[in-house]
Amino acid sequence: MAHELVKSSDMAYVGATPWHGLGNQLPENQPIEVWQKSAGMDWEIKQTDVLFNAAAENGSMLNLRSNKDATVLYRSDTYEPLSVVSKRYKVVQPHDVLGFYRDLVSVSGFELETAGVLKGGKKLWALARTGDEMMLSGMDKVKGYLLLATSCDGSLATTAQFTSIRVVCNNTLQMAVGDNLGAVRVPHSTTFDPVAVKQSLGLGVTAWDEFSRSIKAMSNRPVNKFEALKFLIELFGDADLPLQEQPNKAAIQKVYGLYAGDGKGSQMSSSAGTAWGLLNGVTEYVDTHRRARNQDYRLDSAWFGQGSQIKQRGFEAALALAA
Repeated sequence: MAHELVKSSDMAYVGATPWHGLGNQLPENQPIEVWQKSAGMDWEIKQTDVLFNAAAENGSMLNLRSNKDATVLYRSDTYEPLSVVSKRYKVVQPHDVLGFYRDLVSVSGFELETAGVLKGGKKLWALARTGDEMMLSGMDKVKGYLLLATSCDGSLATTAQFTSIRVVCNNTLQMAVGDNLGAVRVPHSTTFDPVAVKQSLGLGVTAWDEFSRSIKAMSNRPVNKFEALKFLIELFGDADLPLQEQPNKAAIQKVYGLYAGDGKGSQMSSSAGTAWGLLNGVTEYVDTHRRARNQDYRLDSAWFGQGSQIKQRGFEAALALAA
């Protein structure tokens, strides 16, 4: 198995199998130390100087030289390199990611649900239930979560992000509403201070309330076929071209099918023919059906990359429909 692929040892979860279908299942209420081992996070990020061979004009090799402005980050267990970064890069360790939740679990009633590493350790994350939830018509339940993620290669700032999961289909959606309400991002040029981040996340209660109002409004907004296709063409394609000439015609048709009855939960009263159902067609497509090299890359895209951006644009467009 190539090192990019997620292995069972790279992820852990409690409860039902996550939408990505990966990981080691744990009993509930396990200590952080058990999570660290089962999620493949029981190692440290080490660093050392960058060395290189300098060749003379005649091709002969000179002595090893070092780059004083850069450092190599590598895993303490496998010695596999993770990235080359500036000496000013502030590392967040795997145990820091899980440790962030220690008091939230013991005092605030949060419950760790899944955690792991992506791309051989270049990205690290953990997800916990906050206890917030709401019920749309037709017993359509949506739960609130807190995601903490970081990277070793500069591709992602250390991010604490309130997010949501729709129970019936496990669709994931960030609660980035308004001016990024519900998210705190710490660049790697700054030391990660978990206490300060938690204080800033006091906005999260407001974020959940606003998010709940938004998706309820979407579930009450009927959408006809013309509006649905227009929505999807504007999201995935070129608004100046007819459907048959769209470069992403297959994606548009796939999402429309998920919205129109093929998707999980698409026939619930909250979703059938509504803006909420249209948005969940988009999220299910990104989380489950969109082409990806493997599940590792699919998860990375759905939470942190292009897939996440598509879902956020879909959320904003659905919210505009419901306004």
